[in-house]
Amino acid sequence: MSVSSGDHGAAERIGYITRVQSFSACHRLHSIHLNEEENKKVYGKCNNPNGHGHNYKVEVTVRGKIDHLTGMVMNLTDLKKCIEEVIMVPLDHKNLDRDVPYFANVVSTTENVAVYIWDNMMKALPPNLLYEIKIYETDKNVVIYRGE
Repeated sequence: MSVSSGDHGAAERIGYITRVQSFSACHRLHSIHLNEEENKKVYGKCNNPNGHGHNYKVEVTVRGKIDHLTGMVMNLTDLKKCIEEVIMVPLDHKNLDRDVPYFANVVSTTENVAVYIWDNMMKALPPNLLYEIKIYETDKNVVIYRGE
Protein backbone atom coordinates (compact mmCIF):
# COMPACT_ATOMS: atom_id res chain seq x y z
CA MET A 1 0.00 0.00 0.00
CA SER A 2 1.48 3.34 -0.98
CA VAL A 3 0.75 6.60 0.79
CA SER A 4 0.01 9.62 -1.38
CA SER A 5 2.15 12.70 -0.90
CA GLY A 6 -0.93 14.68 0.16
CA ASP A 7 -1.87 12.21 2.92
CA HIS A 8 -1.41 13.70 6.39
CA GLY A 9 -0.56 10.22 7.66
CA ALA A 10 2.49 10.00 5.39
CA ALA A 11 5.91 9.57 6.91
CA GLU A 12 7.53 12.78 8.05
CA ARG A 13 9.94 14.18 5.52
CA ILE A 14 13.17 15.92 6.49
CA GLY A 15 14.38 18.88 4.44
CA TYR A 16 17.49 21.04 4.39
CA ILE A 17 17.40 24.75 3.59
CA THR A 18 20.55 26.73 2.89
CA ARG A 19 20.70 30.51 2.77
CA VAL A 20 23.83 32.11 1.32
CA GLN A 21 25.09 35.47 2.56
CA SER A 22 28.28 37.43 1.85
CA PHE A 23 30.07 39.86 4.12
CA SER A 24 33.36 41.72 4.12
CA ALA A 25 35.61 42.02 7.13
CA CYS A 26 39.24 42.40 8.08
CA HIS A 27 41.28 40.75 10.79
CA ARG A 28 44.77 39.84 11.93
CA LEU A 29 45.66 36.29 12.81
CA HIS A 30 47.44 36.75 16.11
CA SER A 31 47.29 34.73 19.31
CA ILE A 32 47.78 36.38 22.69
CA HIS A 33 49.19 33.02 23.82
CA LEU A 34 52.13 33.20 21.40
CA ASN A 35 55.02 35.64 21.27
CA GLU A 36 55.67 37.84 18.22
CA GLU A 37 58.11 35.38 16.63
CA GLU A 38 55.76 32.42 17.14
CA ASN A 39 52.82 34.38 15.72
CA LYS A 40 54.83 35.25 12.60
CA LYS A 41 55.90 31.62 12.21
CA VAL A 42 52.38 30.21 12.65
CA TYR A 43 50.35 32.81 10.73
CA GLY A 44 52.88 34.18 8.22
CA LYS A 45 51.64 37.11 6.15
CA CYS A 46 48.22 36.83 7.84
CA ASN A 47 49.91 38.14 11.01
CA ASN A 48 50.52 41.53 9.36
CA PRO A 49 50.09 44.13 12.15
CA ASN A 50 47.76 46.13 9.86
CA GLY A 51 45.60 43.08 9.17
CA HIS A 52 44.05 41.94 5.92
CA GLY A 53 40.53 41.48 4.58
CA HIS A 54 38.24 38.90 3.05
CA ASN A 55 34.97 38.80 1.19
CA TYR A 56 33.48 35.87 3.08
CA LYS A 57 30.61 33.79 1.77
CA VAL A 58 28.57 32.01 4.44
CA GLU A 59 26.06 29.23 3.93
CA VAL A 60 23.67 28.68 6.84
CA THR A 61 21.85 25.35 6.61
CA VAL A 62 18.87 24.35 8.71
CA ARG A 63 17.43 20.84 8.88
CA GLY A 64 14.01 19.81 10.02
CA LYS A 65 10.64 18.28 9.34
CA ILE A 66 8.79 19.64 6.35
CA ASP A 67 5.55 20.93 7.80
CA HIS A 68 2.63 19.29 5.99
CA LEU A 69 0.55 22.49 6.22
CA THR A 70 3.12 25.08 5.08
CA GLY A 71 5.42 22.82 3.07
CA MET A 72 8.41 24.46 4.79
CA VAL A 73 11.15 23.48 7.21
CA MET A 74 11.11 27.13 8.26
CA ASN A 75 10.11 30.38 6.65
CA LEU A 76 13.04 31.72 4.61
CA THR A 77 12.09 35.26 5.61
CA ASP A 78 12.69 34.32 9.25
CA LEU A 79 16.02 32.69 8.39
CA LYS A 80 17.04 35.82 6.48
CA LYS A 81 16.24 37.98 9.55
CA CYS A 82 18.33 35.75 11.81
CA ILE A 83 21.27 35.94 9.40
CA GLU A 84 20.98 39.72 9.28
CA GLU A 85 21.09 39.96 13.09
CA VAL A 86 23.80 37.35 13.66
CA ILE A 87 26.13 37.89 10.69
CA MET A 88 25.53 41.15 8.88
CA VAL A 89 25.04 43.59 11.76
CA PRO A 90 27.99 42.49 13.91
CA LEU A 91 30.46 41.33 11.21
CA ASP A 92 29.95 43.09 7.87
CA HIS A 93 32.53 45.80 7.14
CA LYS A 94 34.08 45.35 10.57
CA ASN A 95 37.51 44.69 11.98
CA LEU A 96 36.78 41.37 13.66
CA ASP A 97 39.52 41.78 16.26
CA ARG A 98 38.58 45.32 17.28
CA ASP A 99 34.84 45.57 16.63
CA VAL A 100 33.59 42.15 17.76
CA PRO A 101 34.09 41.57 21.51
CA TYR A 102 34.13 37.76 21.04
CA PHE A 103 37.46 38.03 19.21
CA ALA A 104 39.22 40.10 21.87
CA ASN A 105 40.74 36.89 23.25
CA VAL A 106 39.89 34.42 20.47
CA VAL A 107 41.99 34.24 17.28
CA SER A 108 39.79 35.34 14.38
CA THR A 109 40.47 32.31 12.19
CA THR A 110 37.70 31.25 9.86
CA GLU A 111 37.17 28.21 12.09
CA ASN A 112 36.47 30.51 15.03
CA VAL A 113 34.27 32.79 12.90
CA ALA A 114 32.21 29.68 12.09
CA VAL A 115 31.93 28.83 15.81
CA TYR A 116 30.90 32.44 16.58
CA ILE A 117 28.19 32.32 13.90
CA TRP A 118 27.02 28.87 15.04
CA ASP A 119 26.73 29.89 18.69
CA ASN A 120 24.77 33.02 17.84
CA MET A 121 22.53 31.35 15.24
CA MET A 122 21.67 28.72 17.87
CA LYS A 123 20.33 31.54 20.06
CA ALA A 124 18.37 33.15 17.20
CA LEU A 125 16.79 30.08 15.58
CA PRO A 126 14.12 27.73 16.92
CA PRO A 127 15.63 24.74 18.77
CA ASN A 128 17.18 21.83 16.87
CA LEU A 129 17.03 23.46 13.42
CA LEU A 130 20.61 24.59 12.79
CA TYR A 131 22.54 21.96 10.84
CA GLU A 132 25.66 23.55 9.39
CA ILE A 133 27.69 26.72 8.94
CA LYS A 134 29.94 26.74 5.87
CA ILE A 135 32.26 29.69 5.29
CA TYR A 136 34.24 30.36 2.14
CA GLU A 137 37.16 32.54 3.20
CA THR A 138 38.49 32.37 -0.35
CA ASP A 139 37.57 30.27 -3.38
CA LYS A 140 40.05 27.66 -2.13
CA ASN A 141 39.61 27.84 1.67
CA VAL A 142 36.34 26.55 3.10
CA VAL A 143 35.42 25.82 6.73
CA ILE A 144 32.45 23.71 7.81
CA TYR A 145 31.17 23.65 11.39
CA ARG A 146 28.31 21.55 12.74
CA GLY A 147 28.46 22.30 16.43
CA GLU A 148 30.77 19.44 17.33
